[in-house]
Amino acid sequence: MLSHGRIWSAIDRLAARNELTASGLARRAGLDPTTFNKSKRASADGRLRWPSTESIAKILDATRTEIGMFLGLAEARAPRAARRSSREVPLLGMAEAGAGGFFDDDGFPSGHGWDQVQLPVAEAGENVFALEVSGDSMLPLYRKGDRLIVARDVPFRRGDRVVVRTADGEVMAKILQRKTTRLLELGSLNPAHKPRTLALKDVDWIARIVWASQ
Repeated sequence: MLSHGRIWSAIDRLAARNELTASGLARRAGLDPTTFNKSKRASADGRLRWPSTESIAKILDATRTEIGMFLGLAEARAPRAARRSSREVPLLGMAEAGAGGFFDDDGFPSGHGWDQVQLPVAEAGENVFALEVSGDSMLPLYRKGDRLIVARDVPFRRGDRVVVRTADGEVMAKILQRKTTRLLELGSLNPAHKPRTLALKDVDWIARIVWASQ
C-alpha cells in the first residue's frame, strides 16, 4: 500500500540516489526548492499533505527514473545508501575550458592546469571530467562554484543537460533540444538567454552532465 509516509520516503530516497537533498531534487526538476521540505508534508493542523502527481512526474523525468523504480523505493524498508566511486577525475573551471591547451585533438582532458576531484557516482563511463561553474549564465539551475560531472562516452538524448564546446572555444551548459546530421539545437538553462542553434561542423565536442553538486 502506498501510504503518505512511503511516498515521501521514496522522494527522499530518490534524492539520495542522485546525490541531492530534497530541495536540490526540486531545483533539478524545475520546482520551487521548498516543494519537498518537511514542513510541506503536513499542515499546521496536522492534516497530511501529499506531493502532486505533476511534481512526481517532473522529478522522475529530471532523474530519468522509471515509475517502477520509484514505486520500488516507496516499498523499500530502509533507504539504500548512494553508491560512490573511489575514482578521481580531472577538474577545471568552465571559463578556463574554453582556452587552448586543456584538451587533446579528440576533446579529452590533457596538459597541465587540471585539478583532481573525487568522482561522486559509481557508474559514469570512462571518459569523465568535472567542470566548475564560474558565472551566472546557468542560473537558477547551476550556481557559481557548482561542479558538473560530464561524460563523453555516455549516450545523450533530447532533453538531456549537456556541456558543449565550440570550435572557437566557447563552452556552455545547455539542454539538448535536437541533433541532426547538420545542426545542434540547444535550449538555455537561464530564461534570460535565448536558445542556440549551432552547425555541427562548428562543435568541438558534446558531453552529457551526469551529476552536479547543488
